Amino acid sequence: MRKRFIIGGLVVAAAAAVSLAMVGIAGSATKGATPLPASSCGPVQYKGSGSPDFIVASDLPLQGSSRSQTIEMTKAIQFELQQSNWTAGKYHIGYQSCDDSTASAGKWDPAKCSANAGAYASDKSVIAVIGTFNSGCAEIEVPKANRAGLQYVSPANTYIGLTHKPALPGEPDKYYPTHKRTYARVVAADDFQGAADVLQLKALGVKSVYVLNDKEAYGFGVASAVKNVAQGAKSIGIKVAGFEAWDPKASSYTDLATKIKNSGAQAVFLGGLECENGGKLIKDLRAGLGSGVVLEAPDGFSSFKDTIAHAGSASNGMYISIAGEPYQNLNAAGKAFAKNFGKSIGEAPTKVNPYSNYGATAMLVLIKAIGSSGGTRAGVSKGVYNHSFSNTPIGNFKLNGNGDTNAGVISFYHVKGNNAPFLKIISPSASLVALAKP
Repeated sequence: MRKRFIIGGLVVAAAAAVSLAMVGIAGSATKGATPLPASSCGPVQYKGSGSPDFIVASDLPLQGSSRSQTIEMTKAIQFELQQSNWTAGKYHIGYQSCDDSTASAGKWDPAKCSANAGAYASDKSVIAVIGTFNSGCAEIEVPKANRAGLQYVSPANTYIGLTHKPALPGEPDKYYPTHKRTYARVVAADDFQGAADVLQLKALGVKSVYVLNDKEAYGFGVASAVKNVAQGAKSIGIKVAGFEAWDPKASSYTDLATKIKNSGAQAVFLGGLECENGGKLIKDLRAGLGSGVVLEAPDGFSSFKDTIAHAGSASNGMYISIAGEPYQNLNAAGKAFAKNFGKSIGEAPTKVNPYSNYGATAMLVLIKAIGSSGGTRAGVSKGVYNHSFSNTPIGNFKLNGNGDTNAGVISFYHVKGNNAPFLKIISPSASLVALAKP
């Protein structure tokens, strides 16, 4: 029987050139597998006995401002697979990491996402994919993968329309041309995050907020969720003073800051990615609005080191939300993962990026699904939906028929100088979450 492989997200740019030479780590051969292109993917990683039966690939942006975060995620994915002795049930599993970004873009690239998805779908060695990181990339990749019956599990996508209650016409159905789901995520969608962000503004005494977005699917989606909750929950008492996009290529946001100041807004929500010129935006907003106006951002700014480095002292006092529990609130399995994985990369458990836990959890979901798959892509999908997952690095949760998690806890962090310590947890009610949807 021809050997098959699952491709995972661990890609290091420098390793691409030697990917073919590295196939068959630890003396094993992957002669039945067709490696994914070295232009996007690193070497097949496998240290089990014999040869792998499958490979899982991760699809993440490994260049640009999110690089430190995503590289750590790839290490977490491989770490979790190694803990499973490179097996899923009776199958031996290899891992290959692929990059959906370009150096010129400094982030995910539409053409790269499209090419990667085509490569995964056509290579019968690939049985599942961990990805994507950015929701805009998922919009491109998921339909291609769906036609090939290839299951994705995302550790980071939060755009609502990918799975349920569309933010735009045709969603989410347009992502599933076969009418069968092949995409799930272990992170809470932005209806939860948007509702929690509004509750945090209320807790700070904010009466009006100006909502910005970066024009991307994720940024527009989370910004819309905040707007919809604020407008729909009259009892919260927060007015939406404005809703518009910022230009990621702008050299200055001084005029935007003036417009926001004239609106009388007491807070600004930055719906988008820090890599979309977020540092410059924060600097100009702080310069034009002063320290009295609250700046709040979602998990697109969760690479705290990058946000603080690019925005400098202007980021001081910002509030940043991230789906999931902080380290100190994790269950025993989550704390054990952070401790052991942190030790493997030379970091204290409290310094492990939260999304590394999500990357590892996505791998665990696939390990369980592949183990019961019968060795088919369709079998993997059957093991994902309406299944519960216990003792994972992010706790216990269940994925429903849409591929959404029932874990809707949102954590908040408060930037203070060169750090962003944990502040609080907010678990929005179902009635409030429902308001996030158009």
